[in-house]
Amino acid sequence: MRIIPIPGVFRPLSDTRLLASHAARHAPGARVLDLCTGSGYVAIAAARSGARSVTAVDVSRRAVLAARLNARRNGTRLRAIRGDLVAPVREERFELVVSNPPYVPAVDGGVPSRGPQRAWDAGADGRALLDRICEEAPAVLAPGGRLLLVHSSVCGEAETLDRLSAAGLRAEVVDRRPGPLGPLLSGRREVLEERGLLEPGQEEEDVLVVCGRRVSTTAADAPARETVPTLR
Repeated sequence: MRIIPIPGVFRPLSDTRLLASHAARHAPGARVLDLCTGSGYVAIAAARSGARSVTAVDVSRRAVLAARLNARRNGTRLRAIRGDLVAPVREERFELVVSNPPYVPAVDGGVPSRGPQRAWDAGADGRALLDRICEEAPAVLAPGGRLLLVHSSVCGEAETLDRLSAAGLRAEVVDRRPGPLGPLLSGRREVLEERGLLEPGQEEEDVLVVCGRRVSTTAADAPARETVPTLR
């Protein structure tokens, strides 16, 4: 995939490519929504994999432009909209919702409204966007639809599973990639240790892909939250 680098728009990294690979498996024939689309990488991967339609949403004007340009460059079609998460598509329904949101704990504990940090800083615990997506995205899922999220284990694996389950989805970790702490987390080690997000001397994190699936709920159904063994 050919991605045009645009100043102020986060370039796809390994977590983006990991999410894109999972999105591509579920995209054929689906209406797809990509939240926090950034460069449009995941949305384009879904379009190339045979999605019925693809909608990409981002709060950044530059990101919306990047998604449109990159889609054209890769010979795909998508609808790119500027907006706050699901707000622009609240009345629509999608079989697949994907997101690689900002999830790095911010040094100042805030959520920037502009500047390059907006692409990664996400509050004191890195969950400012994750929690909102867990709460809001299920409302736009069609019956049987899936929500796929990627984030670091530093942000709290159990918290994501619990929030998706509380929203009525069957939640599980479908991929786990252990590795060294990324440069942003490493550079904030002292702050993160003070907040209890990193253990003293911790050098590794897991990058997780979490899936929440909307299913019918009956007394015979299994509990909403699933735990599955994950191979390292």
